[in-house]
Amino acid sequence: MSVQASALNLQPSLVTTKAWSSRTIAVILMVAIAGIFWVDSRYPALLKRYHAGTQVKAAGALTFGTVYRVDRSMPLSTRVWRTTVNWLDANRIGMTFSFLFGPAALTFLSTLRRRRTGSRYLNTLFGAAAGVPLAVCTNCIAPIARGLYAAGVSTESVLAAMFASPALNIVVLAMTFALFPVPVALLKLATVLFLIFVFAPAVASRQGDSGVGVDCPIEIPVSETWTNALVYTARSFVRSFWYVFRLAFPLMILAAVLGALVIELLPPQALIAQATVGGIVLVALAGAFLPVPMAFDVAIAYIAMTKGVPLPYVVTILCTLGIISVFSLSVVGKSISWKVAAAAYATVAALGTLAGLLTHTLV
Repeated sequence: MSVQASALNLQPSLVTTKAWSSRTIAVILMVAIAGIFWVDSRYPALLKRYHAGTQVKAAGALTFGTVYRVDRSMPLSTRVWRTTVNWLDANRIGMTFSFLFGPAALTFLSTLRRRRTGSRYLNTLFGAAAGVPLAVCTNCIAPIARGLYAAGVSTESVLAAMFASPALNIVVLAMTFALFPVPVALLKLATVLFLIFVFAPAVASRQGDSGVGVDCPIEIPVSETWTNALVYTARSFVRSFWYVFRLAFPLMILAAVLGALVIELLPPQALIAQATVGGIVLVALAGAFLPVPMAFDVAIAYIAMTKGVPLPYVVTILCTLGIISVFSLSVVGKSISWKVAAAAYATVAALGTLAGLLTHTLV
């Protein structure tokens, strides 16, 4: 198991009930960050897309809106940097939240004696339950996941939260069932549940993640006054922020460029042709790679269906796009294990391919 080391080790034995003041301040910090994001941005945006219904639109190759117009007549380099800027602009609010909430969660969890149970399946359930209300895309969940893992949260919990946040959100599920035939929506739901409750605990078990000796970038006081608690929380948050930011931010920029490059290299008419086994595999591989915002997978799959794209391709897009991305996988690779990241990519691509082939056979 690969664990990112830090200057200070987390010592759960030092965490006592006397740390309740730091814990309280950390909770207030988390609630404030999440509340502002959910009320001011995330849920209004999701509800707007839900109420758009069949009129939902996507102006960019990887985003709902654009800052710069991108035209196929432009040189590839121009299209790539414009799509990159569009992606960064579209994700600026979500990423700001994740780069603040991840360290806040790490600060809070550092005050707890236990961050996991002895059951991998219970850990998985806890991770999924934590991920669902977060309402962030597969990209924005990555810095949060790094904070959770650094705090000693189990691999299966981290993976479950990463899968659940973009795919099991109630508004996104409602969009899926409203825009697609029930069998298609159920197929998408089945792939997500498989990833959470089968893949996550299985890959964690193979990894042998025992949770002993996990390193954390902050230290825990034995006892404290409210003033000490406030100072400790502030210092812990700054250290946690740097721990998350120094790795995730460069990877975010790299992922934006790589995602833009891949989407701009794809032939614009590739999905119009009759569905083939090879085509389904390629769509699955691309879908599991591309970094897209929240609910973009549902919107773009629906738009593709209305434009006459063969249903096997539509289902493959729906079952792969948005559940993971090159960014989330790179953070998993650097924080947990590259084997886990590779297994996640292969499994998502395989499930998407299977869903596409099943549709191709039955339709």
